[in-house]
Amino acid sequence: MVDDLDSVFRALADPTRRAMLQALAEQPRTVGELAAPYSMSLAAASKHIQVLERAGLLSRDIQGRTHTCRLEARGLHAGAEWIAHYTRFWNDRLDALQSALEAEDAASPAPRRPTP
Repeated sequence: MVDDLDSVFRALADPTRRAMLQALAEQPRTVGELAAPYSMSLAAASKHIQVLERAGLLSRDIQGRTHTCRLEARGLHAGAEWIAHYTRFWNDRLDALQSALEAEDAASPAPRRPTP
């Protein structure tokens, strides 16, 4: 699980790979289509794709010389679960803080207004 999580966050750490995933969320793309928006070779794009593939974030279909990549959304599950845990953690802490502050306000006497 930790290795999966590490590889997902390592893959997502690069802005080019995040942009590639965003493009794949729209539709499957070839390696050439993923490389096109960047000034990089197909070999460099392929290295980014391999990182995403190892992290389980995309799959690749090979038809002859054409490699078509597809988003594998379930690969994001490990990262989403990790983030959800800390979202719940902080929401619980902030709810407790809010309750404590409201209780403190309720226990404090109201400020006195000066009489005119």
